[in-house]
Amino acid sequence: MSFYQYTAKDVSGKSVTGMIEAASEAEAASALHKRELVVISLVSSKQRKIKKVKGGKIKQDDLVIFSRQLATMIESGIPLVQALAILSEQIDNRLLKDITMAARQDIESGTNFCDALAKYPNAFSDFFINMSRAGEASGTLDEVLDRVATYMEKISSLTRKIRSSLVYPAVVITMAVLITAVLLLKVVPTFKGIFSMLGGDLPLPTRILIGVSEGLRHYFPFVVVMFVVLVVLFQRYTSTEKGRYIFDKVKLKAPVLGPLFRKVAVAKFARTFSTLVKSGVSVLNALDIVSKTAGNKVIEEAILNCRGAVREGEPISSPLSKSAVFPPMVCRMIGVGEQTGQLEKMLTKIADFYDDQVDAAVSGLTSMIEPMVIAFLGVIIGGIVVSLFLPIFKITELVAR
Repeated sequence: MSFYQYTAKDVSGKSVTGMIEAASEAEAASALHKRELVVISLVSSKQRKIKKVKGGKIKQDDLVIFSRQLATMIESGIPLVQALAILSEQIDNRLLKDITMAARQDIESGTNFCDALAKYPNAFSDFFINMSRAGEASGTLDEVLDRVATYMEKISSLTRKIRSSLVYPAVVITMAVLITAVLLLKVVPTFKGIFSMLGGDLPLPTRILIGVSEGLRHYFPFVVVMFVVLVVLFQRYTSTEKGRYIFDKVKLKAPVLGPLFRKVAVAKFARTFSTLVKSGVSVLNALDIVSKTAGNKVIEEAILNCRGAVREGEPISSPLSKSAVFPPMVCRMIGVGEQTGQLEKMLTKIADFYDDQVDAAVSGLTSMIEPMVIAFLGVIIGGIVVSLFLPIFKITELVAR
């Protein structure tokens, strides 16, 4: 027989800790279930302590797997501490493995699951912590963790769509800049020597091209330094509150990408808010978390203003519509959800709708960018080639006469 320290919740949701004597861990868990207790942790008194670790950044894909597997084991009736022990043996990410083992030790000592994870803010976001807290308090931790995994998968998918749509034009434009630089720095000076030997007046486009080439060759280090300085200054400016706000405002009003950024922001807002509300997080707390995960200062300000108005007794839809950031349809659907008591359902519909809108916008953007990039390449590189060959054409005409 061995003694096991347990942490459990009774039928009223109150945390209960104590010691129980049993022949095995399974027998101890069975005895506690007969007492109508929901086992959170069950640890042998001989359990070895685990060293504390420091938290760091963890990839979202690893957190998705962690959440999904932990939810499955808890749903299967495996005690939380035992589930974390199993997970710690399977996780490939060394940092997440260490955090899981340390969290297990804290829970064995009587700490709540959410409080154990809250010690690692770089690894687990406010969203993850608050969702876990709501699930733990309501006794539905497995369902909440499954929702967290689904949410992170959808947000990751949304992010990948945006990045993939910008990879092609970024690569093509970079190649175009490199090719143009090689032509101006290496090819044009060679042709300049040939033109000097032939003599005569050069056509205006050729003279302009040679002037640009000469200027770039003489001032190339200065141009590079200025570019680096401008990039650093821009990063420092956008790292300030005012600079970030102005930059995010410009992003939302940009002629081509602005509507896409707005749709992505609305989809993320609705998905995050819906997941939090569905999991039992209070509206005020949910709005605070949503504002921190918005990724845009303009939208963050609108959500925080909404939170303040809701605290004063206003419905959510009213301050959102006044912000002019969220589309009227979104505000009306949220208003209907509030009136009918189906806010979470309406938010999910909004998120699904705007996910489809983002898909369509990304496809349209890709289709539009391709011909624009080709036209850009044709004008720049084609213009350089034509300017180089104009004198040769002129000489050929003179010789033919």
